[in-house]
Amino acid sequence: MKQALLPAGWVKPRGYANGVAASGTQVYIAGQIGWDENARFTSREFGAQAVQALRNIVAVLETAGGKPEHLVRITWYVTDKQEYLASLKEIGAAFRELIGDYDIAMSAVQVVALMEDDAKVEIEATAVIPDDAHLTRQ
Repeated sequence: MKQALLPAGWVKPRGYANGVAASGTQVYIAGQIGWDENARFTSREFGAQAVQALRNIVAVLETAGGKPEHLVRITWYVTDKQEYLASLKEIGAAFRELIGDYDIAMSAVQVVALMEDDAKVEIEATAVIPDDAHLTRQ
């Protein structure tokens, strides 16, 4: 169970939560980039890479027995703010499909480069799986 935090009198943010309270098993997901399970990029397009990175987050989370609704924090690292903004419609549609809700504390940061030369976006995430959910192990 998680709860988005909205201080009294604050305008509800669009596309993220100011904070999230949750209890359970914490899962820390390393930065995911837009390559597939074989560590190969299938696209050089920003939007496609962001969508793949979100898919990768969901896959790692599922390995821990979690679901997208258990995500409480996401940090986006983008190499080009304008490419990110130009891809928001595509990213938003994929986010709603793959993740579902925006009750997640989020930050986005533009960086000079990422460790993989072809990567345009890297996304790291934190989830909290409720205590009553079954935790699977590899």
